[in-house]
Amino acid sequence: MSDQQVGDENCLNGTAAYEPEPHHKEAFPVLVLGALGVVYGDIGTSPIYAFREALHAASLDGFLSRTDILGVVSMIFWALTLIVTIKYVFFVLRADNDGEGGILSLMALARSSFKSRPQLILGLGIVGASLFYGDAVITPAISVLSAVEGLEIVTPSLEPFVVPITLVILLTLFSVQRFGTARVATIFGPITLLWFLAIGFFGAWHLFDDISIFAAANPYYAVDYILENPATAFPTIGTVFLAVTGAEALYADLGHFGRKPIATAWVWVVFPCLLLNYFGQGAFILAHGESAKNPFFEMFPHWALLPMVLLATAATVIASQAVISGAYSLSRQAVQLNLLPRLNIEHTSEKQSGQVYLPRVNMLLGLVVVLLVLGFERSTNLASAYGIAVTGNMLVTTILLFIVMSRIWKWRLWVAVSLTVGFIIVDLTFVSANLIKVVDGGWASLVVAFLIILVMFTWVRGSRQLFEKTRKGEVPLDLISKKMAQNPPPLVPGTAVFLTGDPKSTPTALMHSLKHYKVLHQNNVILTVITAPSPLVKKSERVKIEPINDLFMRVTLTFGYMERPNIPRTLAICRKQGWKFDIMTTSFFLSRRSLKASARSEMPHWQDRLFIALARTASDATEYFQIPTGRVVEIGTQVNI
Repeated sequence: MSDQQVGDENCLNGTAAYEPEPHHKEAFPVLVLGALGVVYGDIGTSPIYAFREALHAASLDGFLSRTDILGVVSMIFWALTLIVTIKYVFFVLRADNDGEGGILSLMALARSSFKSRPQLILGLGIVGASLFYGDAVITPAISVLSAVEGLEIVTPSLEPFVVPITLVILLTLFSVQRFGTARVATIFGPITLLWFLAIGFFGAWHLFDDISIFAAANPYYAVDYILENPATAFPTIGTVFLAVTGAEALYADLGHFGRKPIATAWVWVVFPCLLLNYFGQGAFILAHGESAKNPFFEMFPHWALLPMVLLATAATVIASQAVISGAYSLSRQAVQLNLLPRLNIEHTSEKQSGQVYLPRVNMLLGLVVVLLVLGFERSTNLASAYGIAVTGNMLVTTILLFIVMSRIWKWRLWVAVSLTVGFIIVDLTFVSANLIKVVDGGWASLVVAFLIILVMFTWVRGSRQLFEKTRKGEVPLDLISKKMAQNPPPLVPGTAVFLTGDPKSTPTALMHSLKHYKVLHQNNVILTVITAPSPLVKKSERVKIEPINDLFMRVTLTFGYMERPNIPRTLAICRKQGWKFDIMTTSFFLSRRSLKASARSEMPHWQDRLFIALARTASDATEYFQIPTGRVVEIGTQVNI
């Protein structure tokens, strides 16, 4: 392939994911504090803009009644309760894939329950992952922008500097990613804890502005508002959803902290503080209706305003960091599952396995985020683009969760169906409400998601087509190995390892080696590396050796989709099974294929060109498998797809 290896190594496609380490060694309080800093940054900063935008949507006629305010607070309360507390904390967090979470982990878990690995579930995973990217570009922009807008409350003269200050913060954030976040992450938890305690304290302070705000806990007010205000109900529901954006982070970061620390942080810190703040904002508006423009910042006393703006900025940077790290993790999983071409991975910490940096992902995310800030300029404008991708992601999660409940947990069908129907009703309500945002800005996240879907679909389809074409032209390995054993060519000392994605066919590199060199090594290994549907693989299941004859043997290495493949180090395990692997006497043969678009391709011409372009940008397989470059022999061929 042009500029990289695909084809024989097609199923080896992956990236340098981290080397697995035992999870959750830290003390429980440390894990809870860490979960606060990493998991809850996004949803924790939503009070800055969620209630404000919901009030604006509810007051399209220019007037806010008492029941309107109670209705908005009630909808936020029940959205947090039903979606985050019940759906995610009680149910979704239990759907771990060997301790790992996230939409692709859930997809792999659901798909593993079928022998045929249905493509429909793979498609759902692709859609869910793509929608996550659509949300990932909005979160840093709206979070930091909304926090910096607090400077306008401090002094209106700073309004012209809001966008420039936001851009400086975001550009700094993306530029320091290559240095890693290990050191900075140690203060994420304490800062976020201080943030939650602060917003909870000031929210509680204002509860007594109008004690009747507690009536909003009654769902009657939410239902009554929806029924009595059909013109503004859907737009308001769409903005209310801003209060729960970030809920998917609970599941995405499951592998880092575990279910109990994440659930504990939510129940005892995050949920109470969020409710105190939202109810406090509601009471403040009931008592000071004229302050509906920006209630979050306006309810702070003058002495606390500037410190809270600075704290809000720090909290939103942390929230943005969590989303960026989540995009790295999702990209790593996508490549391991062969949904994306190999991406260059840099490990920024020797001690923390999850600290990785993807230059290309970072550059694209930063570029899109900057364009969004320049294009929308105000957090109110960005709110129209925010939420629509997350609602789709949550709907996909619900569908995959049903498969897990019914096929893996073996729950009674009526129980799984009842829960799923309830979740889907809530999800579809928010999806429908957010769809009306498409024209006003929701198209931005959908465009990002569509482009990711297009790239993933093209890579999966093109890889499968390339694999099928190369397999048709290959000779069965058993036939070649038998002929070589009966009438061997001149043998040279050492071991030759041929990487291939199809262990039953003769690798192209082996055929060309025989054609051009007309010699064979004394030991020839047909090596296949596969990615398991689980995040980690036991060492006892890592290597499988199958002798063919005196000259050939098959070796299969299995890695989880969250593991970092290291072929030389893994082959050392083979010594326990009789093969005395020595890197200094071993040569690795890989095929370097140059792809050309064919007139008879099954894909449209534009998709062929896109696949070839993606293949050319993939990182080098030698580096990915951590093979010493001095031990690699590459043989070039040309393939028409």
